[in-house]
Amino acid sequence: MTNKAVTNELNVKQVVSDILDTIEREREREIVSRRFGLFDRKETLEQIGELLGITRERVRQLEKVIVTRLKTNAANLPHIEDAQNIFITALEAAGKAARVSDLTSKVVADDSRLEQSRVAFIAELCPKLVVINENDFYYNAVGILEAHDEKAMKDQITRIIATIKAVGKPTTIDKIATEAKIKSPAHAAALASISKDLATLNGQWGLIKWPMVNPRNIRDKIYVILKENGTHMHFNEIAEAIKDSSFKRKDVTTQAIHNELIKDKRFVLIGRGIYALKEWGYKKGTVSDIIAQVLRDAGEPLHRDEIVKRVLQSRFVKETTILLNLQGKPQFKRVAKATYTLAEPA
Repeated sequence: MTNKAVTNELNVKQVVSDILDTIEREREREIVSRRFGLFDRKETLEQIGELLGITRERVRQLEKVIVTRLKTNAANLPHIEDAQNIFITALEAAGKAARVSDLTSKVVADDSRLEQSRVAFIAELCPKLVVINENDFYYNAVGILEAHDEKAMKDQITRIIATIKAVGKPTTIDKIATEAKIKSPAHAAALASISKDLATLNGQWGLIKWPMVNPRNIRDKIYVILKENGTHMHFNEIAEAIKDSSFKRKDVTTQAIHNELIKDKRFVLIGRGIYALKEWGYKKGTVSDIIAQVLRDAGEPLHRDEIVKRVLQSRFVKETTILLNLQGKPQFKRVAKATYTLAEPA
């Protein structure tokens, strides 16, 4: 995917090539190129060791030595100062930290996986930057060293996660920053984006396991749409809302939406094709079931107008539908003019 750069565009391929040219031994250039994926996909220690006829441990040792030597000599590496300045400008605008993927989209015209690998490699050599390597908890990311070293970044991310857990529901980055005692909401958002435990959607941040910020399937997306709408919707309206949403994958059919609404217990049919969330107090059942529940809860006969009023609180149907059920079902008994109660079981 190609994005318009927001800072001075950087030819990272040329930068990488010129840096590699400062490495005298071809074997060492191969190790760095393959480990960082500078011209092709990243390769494992085992793959490189097999290619070069050395052990994986030797590859690891050489990689560490080469990178350390490059970092020590960073001041003399070609283009490093210019690249570092461009990176810092982009990072300042992003909140002093960013995923490598986001940083790449801001400094080069093509933010492909290959270009991301090159940006990560260059950032690794910049003395004023700090790099977090990708693992189970963090995305590959870059930060401004003056703002925080790697440990400080991770500590702040941990604090943000703890804050979100304490809040217990998706919330704004402003509130998260305040609770986590991070001065800048933009900085808090930048740090939060690095964590694989967190996700964001429509300005709300939360744990990645929460459907409201990370809908994983059609059912979760339906839930988010209804929750944000705050009231019942027809399944056709839900389908259109998903298509108009900011979800990553939103190409779904109306029939698929309807099928998921029927199967998921979080949703309640309250009218012809109209659904609401169960958590709003709606219960499954036919109109006659709801009438019966209204009368049971009342514990006394009710006028038909009152019955209609109470049923409409939980069902989006025509008044005539309620009256037809009230008058036509044997489970209801008229005890006075327009007044009904539950019939005694036979």
